[in-house]
Amino acid sequence: MASNASSQGLAGVVAGETALSTVGKEGAGLTYRGYSIEDLAEHATFEEVAYLLIEGDLPDREQLDRMRVRLQGQRGLPDALRSSLELIPANAHPMDVLRTGCSLLGCLEPEDSFEQQTAITERLLAAFPSMLAYWYHYSRNGRRIETVTDEPGIAGHFLHLLHGRAPSEEHVRAMDVSLILYAEHEFNASTFVARITASTLSDIYSAITAAIGTLRGPLHGGANEAAMALIERFETPEQAEQGILDALSRKDKIMGFGHRVYRERDPRSDIVQGWAKRLGAQCGDDRLYAVSERIHAVMKREKNLFPNLDFYSASAYHFLGVPTELFTPLFVFSRTAGWAAHVMEQRAHNRLIRPSADYTGPQPRIFIPLDAR
Repeated sequence: MASNASSQGLAGVVAGETALSTVGKEGAGLTYRGYSIEDLAEHATFEEVAYLLIEGDLPDREQLDRMRVRLQGQRGLPDALRSSLELIPANAHPMDVLRTGCSLLGCLEPEDSFEQQTAITERLLAAFPSMLAYWYHYSRNGRRIETVTDEPGIAGHFLHLLHGRAPSEEHVRAMDVSLILYAEHEFNASTFVARITASTLSDIYSAITAAIGTLRGPLHGGANEAAMALIERFETPEQAEQGILDALSRKDKIMGFGHRVYRERDPRSDIVQGWAKRLGAQCGDDRLYAVSERIHAVMKREKNLFPNLDFYSASAYHFLGVPTELFTPLFVFSRTAGWAAHVMEQRAHNRLIRPSADYTGPQPRIFIPLDAR
């Protein structure tokens, strides 16, 4: 049941129902279709989670294997899409690359029936890492990479394309966990936009393209990139402490802390923090993780704010060798599963989403023709 309350930014307004996730719900925390994020991050793979979101339950071994085979077979890009990616300049925002790629793929492989929605979702899950890696390598060194690998999962596939070699099992698992953590988060801004688009009975490519455009905004996506820029400014934890105190005295916003929904902690943050620490130790880091921990401590002490998922994701991605400008597109790789599941849920019980607004403009006025003014 939707609320009729008026609220800036729709804060606290219930805009619909979903069976996909609970976010900050007392006694449940963050769950995907009833499964805790802690259990999924510990025991599942991203492909299992994507299947769960899209199909409603976890796959058995045969279903998972068939899904992986389908995804592996859809990593190649049409020639027209590759040619278009080559036209996008190197200084373009990588989110614009994925937005453009999604829209163009919708022209080349259109959704003619809603019965295609699951197949198209899998196509996008398989193709987004290929799109980004192809553009990234071509725009920087003119190299046309082959976008098909024999990696069994999306995490390993992207790392292989990015670095040109098979990644370690540890790196694949770290990336896989990250994708699980970002996969779904109820009626956030990009997801709600996807549902609004779907409610008009538009195609799924339009819904995902709209979601990508919304995630591009720095108040929704990009906090991990901003967090990385902040962390890299400091050489020591002591410098970090003084720098954060100075920033707080200027009332600067420190990205990667606090959350619109969570009030005490982001349950995803503890998981990714553990991976950031582990990866940092493996690569001999004695600076970035220590700086991150000190920033965390200062923000807790001075503002009683907790890190959200984006904060420690920044250093984890850095240790995986991912360039900072590609952090937010990784969000797209993952959240496509959640966005598409919401599109399907919206379509199943659709009603056009069309809220009302409180009018604050002038009272009725008499129009005077131009010559008489």
